[in-house]
Amino acid sequence: MTSEQTTNTVITYRQALHDALRNELARDKNVILLGEEIGIFEGSYKITAGLLAEFGPERVRDTPIAEEGFVGAAIGAAMLGMRPVVEIMTLNFSLIAMDQIVNHAAKIYGMFGGQTPVPMVIRMPGGGGQQLAATHSQNLEVWFAHVPGLKVVAPSNPADAKALLLASIRDNDPVIFLENLSLYNTKGEVPNVEHVAEIGKAAVAREGTDLTVISYSRATTVALEVARQLAGEGISIEVVDLRSLRPLDRETVCASVRKTSLAVVLEDDWLSYGIGAEISATLMEGAFDYLDAPVRRVAAAEVPLPYAKPLELAALPDANDLIKVIRELLDATGFTPAAAEPLDSAI
Repeated sequence: MTSEQTTNTVITYRQALHDALRNELARDKNVILLGEEIGIFEGSYKITAGLLAEFGPERVRDTPIAEEGFVGAAIGAAMLGMRPVVEIMTLNFSLIAMDQIVNHAAKIYGMFGGQTPVPMVIRMPGGGGQQLAATHSQNLEVWFAHVPGLKVVAPSNPADAKALLLASIRDNDPVIFLENLSLYNTKGEVPNVEHVAEIGKAAVAREGTDLTVISYSRATTVALEVARQLAGEGISIEVVDLRSLRPLDRETVCASVRKTSLAVVLEDDWLSYGIGAEISATLMEGAFDYLDAPVRRVAAAEVPLPYAKPLELAALPDANDLIKVIRELLDATGFTPAAAEPLDSAI
């Protein structure tokens, strides 16, 4: 690898997504963008800024507010050889298009004997913390991850956002690409050379020896902050960032817990029937003999997310919630902290 290949640039999550779209529009003439206000207005969150001017209205198309219609149009385009990238203004609007997503995009390849792939991406911002009230603050990743035929990714940092979006656009299956609103302005290093991630591969975002926290999307940033704090007390936390919810990298999850023997799942979604439940079952099947205590889960309160800021913050899982559960698990197993690390070196 040359020195040029190893350089990185610090950019926002928002810029990383923009760069990936621009890269693919320039690389492949079959890539087109469809969505509400992505052209003249340049996107509700400015992910598509400048792309209409650079690539023209044939490839960057504004659509009516009719999710079922433009998702269906994208499915048809994909069946005819295009690679559409759909932007639904908010994850919550995808409910209007669920028939197209679940009954058509996910099933066409299998129902027609593999004759027609559906290479398309549906990008959707979602999540709470923005005071957008109950119907505009949801995390519906489980709905999509439950469906065979769909791939579902949820990156937590700019480098993964770019690398996974490149991979998603080049994939021959329909990919649900989930973007948490609170991540758009977060910054991180992104390689200056093209890096395409592997869908279905988790990352060990931080190595540790005492306990594993498994998370994805915004929750991973909380897990990493907690790991940094607890390192100052001599507690070594390993953080596994799932990145891909379907397919799920069960081997990396189990390998981490076989090492630490304790696991907590942190997610922004509701607890019941969630990603945490799937991870817990995965660990029962793949790491049961290594566990020193039952797997614990930290998730959002099981209520429609309130509009009022104090209530919204109380409903979402935060660092204090995670630390409380970690301490309970460690205390239950008679854990003794090692010598504390200096806080700076723990970052």
